[in-house]
Amino acid sequence: MIVRTLKDCEASDRRVKSDNWESTRMLLKDDNMGFSFHITTIYAGTTTHIWYKNHLESVYCMSGDGEIETISDGKVYKIEPGVLYILDKNDEHWLRGGKTDMKMACVFNPPLSGKEVHDKDGVYPVDDSVSG
Repeated sequence: MIVRTLKDCEASDRRVKSDNWESTRMLLKDDNMGFSFHITTIYAGTTTHIWYKNHLESVYCMSGDGEIETISDGKVYKIEPGVLYILDKNDEHWLRGGKTDMKMACVFNPPLSGKEVHDKDGVYPVDDSVSG
């Protein structure tokens, strides 16, 4: 069994920060669960281009507000507590923080290894190394 607290993970190298967001990666590839689990904060008033070409992601909003805009069709979806959005087609999108920081619970498949940040195209690289 694996047991971790958010507080302990935030005080470790599992916390990764960017200009627009921070992500505490609570479950990673080396945990051998087949997915990774993160608590991510999207800062208010920010816009981030994201395109997970190599990953599928599900995101549940726990607090805050914002919106997601899919680039392929320009559709905009409001994000608020209780909303789950699923990037099931590697959807390229804009993620915008609203008036307050958004706290999100995120699941990635394949799992992240821990230090990923978006490249110039909004993509996380694939970690092809073997866990174990």
